[in-house]
Amino acid sequence: MFQTEYEFVLPCGYLDAEGTLHREGIMRRATAADEILPLKDPRVVKNPAYLIVILLSRVVTRLGGVSPITPKTIEDLYATDLAHLQMLYNDINRLDSHQVVVTCPQCQHEFETELSRVGG
Repeated sequence: MFQTEYEFVLPCGYLDAEGTLHREGIMRRATAADEILPLKDPRVVKNPAYLIVILLSRVVTRLGGVSPITPKTIEDLYATDLAHLQMLYNDINRLDSHQVVVTCPQCQHEFETELSRVGG
């Protein structure tokens, strides 16, 4: 079965205006629109580093009891949590590599490894 949603736990957590800490959430796999449409956002045009904020606000579907997840929500995350979500996003969407199971020809032990893309 093709998995499209992934649970996560933030290392620090999002602290809302009422002082409630939210750590558990769900991120879904990105669509082409998730990656293309934010490029037209004036905040991204002005500051390309803002792209990850828009991307994450589109693909994080749940963060504790926070609703909706907006760019402001992502802006208010601690840097540790932002980095955690960026790594999860890259892992879920396999932007840089592919996981494969390989077998050692000598001992027949199976393990997972990453293969780099051709030309990259």
